Amino acid sequence: MNYLIGDLQGCCDALQRLLEKLDFSPSRDHIYLLGDLVNRGPASLATLRLLIDLGDSATCLLGNHDLHLLAIAHGAKQPHRNDTLRDILDAPDRAELLDWLRQRRMACHEQGWLMVHAGVLPQWTAEQTMVLAGEVEAMLRGPGLADFVQQMYGDEPALWSEGLSGTARLRCIVNALTRVRFLDASGQMDLKTKDGADGAPPGCRPWFDAPGRRTAAVPVAFGHWSTLGLLQRPDLLALDTGCVWGGSLSAARVESGRVLELISVKCKQAQKPG
Repeated sequence: MNYLIGDLQGCCDALQRLLEKLDFSPSRDHIYLLGDLVNRGPASLATLRLLIDLGDSATCLLGNHDLHLLAIAHGAKQPHRNDTLRDILDAPDRAELLDWLRQRRMACHEQGWLMVHAGVLPQWTAEQTMVLAGEVEAMLRGPGLADFVQQMYGDEPALWSEGLSGTARLRCIVNALTRVRFLDASGQMDLKTKDGADGAPPGCRPWFDAPGRRTAAVPVAFGHWSTLGLLQRPDLLALDTGCVWGGSLSAARVESGRVLELISVKCKQAQKPG
């Protein structure tokens, strides 16, 4: 069986309980983690170790918190006061753990689902999304990682153009795949607002409701948006149900672009919103 799972954020106990509830077998089943594997929860190191041990039975996408870890490790960012990444950074096998992380994917198109951490831009097809994700993956896996994470952060360019190149192009892709929630009428990303769908800034709407979105015919699954919570439509599945905030960790059993079952476990609050 195949399962999509929302944001873990270092909540290893919740993941273990969810796998038990699924009666998960690495030899029989496959899980797809929709990014934000680590950070803010109590056991980021244990979470990474568990995912690594699952081997080929787990496909893990990268979210903004995972990229944040890589940036801190390469001196491009300072830890945030609410980060819980020290156990990874101080681990004796830190290099191996970070190397495993940088090999993960930015997007996945399997089981009839296009999977990303945050969203896709309306101009992109599913095929183009995968190609663009591959451009970022190549940088993360290559010898220029340290330089790339130094330039990865910033809210500009906020509007996609085929003519973008270099760092600006990669930053725009990263922001769409790992940060976006709202777009304005021109397709420009609003990267500040973290409210739910009813809290859209003036002139903006959720990225998935953008007119003419070219992935509208492909079911898209994503996490990242805990204030949106669980949202299930024929074309869409939002699976960040706020595990780290005391919500739940959710999984969807899927087949051929359909959700067959939703399963969740309650989580202890590890962080207070704000």
